[in-house]
Amino acid sequence: MELTFAHWLYGFFTLAIIITMIFRKGVVLPTLLGTFVIAWVYKGNIVDGFTAIFNANLIAAQELFNIFLIITFMLALLNSLKDLGADVRMIQPIQKVMVNGHISFFVLVATTYVISLFFWPTPAVPLICALLVPAAVRAGLPPITAAVAIALAGQGMALSSDYIVQVAPGLSATSVGVDAGLVADKALIMSIIAGGVAIVLAYFMYRKSIRSKDDPKNITELKTLNAAESSDNKAKTSNLTRWSKIFAVFVPLSLLIVVIYMMYNKLFTSSGGLVGGDGAAFVGGVAVILLLLSTVAFGKHHALDYITNHITDGFVFAFKAMGPVIPIAGFFFLGSGDFAGSILGVEEGPSLLFGLVEATQEFLPQSALLSAFSLLIIGIITGLDGSGFSGLPLTGALAASLETTGMDAATLAAIGQMGAIWTGGGTIIAWSSLIAIAGFCGVSVMDLVRKNFIPVIVGLIVMTLAVVFIL
Repeated sequence: MELTFAHWLYGFFTLAIIITMIFRKGVVLPTLLGTFVIAWVYKGNIVDGFTAIFNANLIAAQELFNIFLIITFMLALLNSLKDLGADVRMIQPIQKVMVNGHISFFVLVATTYVISLFFWPTPAVPLICALLVPAAVRAGLPPITAAVAIALAGQGMALSSDYIVQVAPGLSATSVGVDAGLVADKALIMSIIAGGVAIVLAYFMYRKSIRSKDDPKNITELKTLNAAESSDNKAKTSNLTRWSKIFAVFVPLSLLIVVIYMMYNKLFTSSGGLVGGDGAAFVGGVAVILLLLSTVAFGKHHALDYITNHITDGFVFAFKAMGPVIPIAGFFFLGSGDFAGSILGVEEGPSLLFGLVEATQEFLPQSALLSAFSLLIIGIITGLDGSGFSGLPLTGALAASLETTGMDAATLAAIGQMGAIWTGGGTIIAWSSLIAIAGFCGVSVMDLVRKNFIPVIVGLIVMTLAVVFIL
C-alpha cells in the first residue's frame, strides 16, 4: 500500500515513544503531541487536531473502563474486609503453603497459568490478587515481583496460546487458511517455551529482592497492595470477631465457587463459558454483592455511608494508578483502523500502524530463520496497540505469504501470535490489561513493564530459535 505523510509521522512518534520508554521517562507528552500533529496533518485542519486529542482520550477511557471498574469493586471489597479484620484471617491458611517468597513466586505462576488458560487473565487477575498476593507478600515476595509472576504466567504464557478458548488461534488460522487446532497446538508448545524461559529468567534476575518471611518490610509493602487511605469507618456491631471469621471463610469460598462454576460452564456446557469480559463482569458482580454484605455486617445502617466511601476510594485509586495510561492508549488507538475513524471524525479511518507493517511485506526475507524473526517482530509491532488480538489477521496473512520449505504457514502464524499477544496482551506495554495487575499489586505500571521487558524478549527469541532449529 502507498504510505502517506501521516503514516511516516505515526512511525516517527511511535519510535520516539519507544526510545523515551527505554530511557525510563514518561511518555504521556509525546503521545499527546503525536495525536495532535498526526490528526492535524491527516485532516489538514488544526481544529481537527485539537478535537482528535479529546476524542482519542475519550475512546481510550471507554475501552479501558472495564478494567477501572473491576479494580474499583475488588479494592472496595478488600477495604470492607479490612474493616472487619477478615483480610488477615483469610490468608492465614494460604500462608502455610507459601512458606517463603521463593515458593510463593512459583505458586503464583502455577495458579495464574491454570486459571488464565480457562478464562483469560482478565477475570483471573482480581481473584489471584485478592487471595494469593497478600499471602505471597507476607511470605517475603515483593509486590513488584509478584506482579511479574502473574503477568508472565497469565498475560504472557496462558493468553499467548489461548489453548482452551482458542480465540487467538482462530483469528490466526482464518487468515492462513488452516485449521485452528493446528495453530493452537503449535502455539501451546511455543508459549510454554517462551513462558518457561521468561519466568525462570525473571526469577533469577529478581530472586535477590525476595526477603525472609520475618522481614518487617513485608508488612510495610503489604500496605502498598492498595493505596487507599486507612478507613475511618467505625464498627457498629458487637460481634466483630464473629463476622470477621465468617467473612474470612465466606469470601474465599464464594470466589472458589465462582471459579468452579466458570470451569463447569466451560467444560460441560455448550455455552462456551464465561471468559474474557463476561468472566470479569461475573467476578465484579460477585465482588459487589460481597461488598454489600460485609459492609452491612460491619456498619449496620451506617453501611449506607460506608459503602460510598469504599467505592469512592476504589475509583480514586484506580484513576491514580491508571490515569496516565489513557493518553498513551489513545495514541495507539489512533493507529488502529478500528478506532481511527471515531478519533478523526471520518467514516473509515486509516490503519496507520498496520499500514506501516504491510508496506514492509515485499522487503521481508524468504529464509526460515529470517521469516520467523520477521513475523515475531511484526507481531510485536502490531501488539503496540494494546490489544494483542487485533494484529492476528495481519500476522496470519503474512505467514501465508512467507511460507517456505523449512517453515510452514501455521508455524509462522503461531510465531506472529506469540509476538502480538506477549506484547499487546500484555506484558511489556503499559497501555494494556497489564495496568490491572499493577493496580492490584500497588506498583507502577511503567516499573512493571521494565521488569518484564528483558525476560519476555529473551523468552521470545529463545522460542523462535527453538522453533527454527529444533521443532
